[in-house]
Amino acid sequence: MFSLPLSNWLQRRGLHYSWVIVTITFLTGLSSSAALGLPGALLQPLSQEFGWDVEQISSALAVRFVLFGLMGPFAAILMERFGLRNVVVTALTLVSGGLALATQMTQFWQLVLCWGVLLGVGSGMTALVLSAVVSTRWFDSHRGLVVGVLTAASATGQLIFLPIGAWLIEHFGWRMAVLPVFIACAVVAVLVCLLMRNRPNELGLTPYGAAPGTAVAPIAPAMRITFATPFQVLAGVAGNRVFWILFGTFFICGLSTNGLIQTHFISLCGDSGLSAVPAASVLAMMGAFDLVGTIASGWLSDRYDNRKLLFMYYGLRGLSLFWLPYSEFTLYGLSLFAMFYGLDWIATVPPTVRLAGATFGKEKAGMVFGWVFAGHQLGAAVAAYGAGRVRTLMLTYNPALFAAGAACLLAAVVILMIRKPAVAVAAVAPAKAA
Repeated sequence: MFSLPLSNWLQRRGLHYSWVIVTITFLTGLSSSAALGLPGALLQPLSQEFGWDVEQISSALAVRFVLFGLMGPFAAILMERFGLRNVVVTALTLVSGGLALATQMTQFWQLVLCWGVLLGVGSGMTALVLSAVVSTRWFDSHRGLVVGVLTAASATGQLIFLPIGAWLIEHFGWRMAVLPVFIACAVVAVLVCLLMRNRPNELGLTPYGAAPGTAVAPIAPAMRITFATPFQVLAGVAGNRVFWILFGTFFICGLSTNGLIQTHFISLCGDSGLSAVPAASVLAMMGAFDLVGTIASGWLSDRYDNRKLLFMYYGLRGLSLFWLPYSEFTLYGLSLFAMFYGLDWIATVPPTVRLAGATFGKEKAGMVFGWVFAGHQLGAAVAAYGAGRVRTLMLTYNPALFAAGAACLLAAVVILMIRKPAVAVAAVAPAKAA
């Protein structure tokens, strides 16, 4: 309703509507990441109120990560068939509904349903796949920078909401901490309804950075949806070594970030006598550094060898995880960790997206990256449950931290096994319509 007049108004001022799409996508990532990050601050309050141990609660959060990741390949096909606006609004509705319903839960299965299933499916319908789709559809240049900015939304969501949530938990209880995130999701859903469009040609535009004189592409009919399509794409890349290297290293990426630190960091700090508010503030500090690091990573990925960038990111993250148990959880020690770990929390995304696009071609990049992202969230699920299990059995998180650090160093070495791609090629056979 408002997108076409706004696009015309921006054009008269020399601005492209693609930046509106980036802004809306950024806000979507911000609100959904806040919903994903908030449960990490609730491990101990939920344990105290309901008597569930950390391993039980972690298992529910692991379900969230599995569904979050497995929705990736199907999210790409849903966006192609039903459009960005419909998919994003549905996703935000599921996320906000899961948050709200959880405030009334009394049984463990309700936690699994609300924060495992609803939050996992809802957030997985957008996640990083939305960033990849927006960057490839709306931009012919600056794609790496755009992916970096959109990926940084998750850091910004953590930066804004986690300290607020921790403060609300401490003063008003964990249920009140859900309210700001719920409101944010509802507001963004309204903005998406009003302003989101699927492709630039719907507004009579070419992608940002298109060569002068490029004709506006005709509006193609929506492809026929089939649940077999993502599996056909997976079959097309299953024999490609690059796909499995990206899948495996992104598995380690999720294991060492969302699953371990995002889920268990506040509980980890609590074991060392640090209360939730200062622990959440350290996470916010990581978010601030990651906002800078991920945007910079996007800029660098447009200019430098993406394999070498990933080598540095995984190596730095591994060393940071080895350092954390020796930080003594002082202001100086945690600040040092937050700086080095935070700079590359999700800085791995822009180079990974670029490598996927260069190897498998622009048309299939979104769906292939969806499967790579599934590996990321499977790794997160393993760490979310595994670290909780380690904490229950050994009363310490240290073995989980050391294992994740070693895995990151392994990923740094393995990523160099990819040959530097010369040009983007369509290596995946077109999926057959049902």
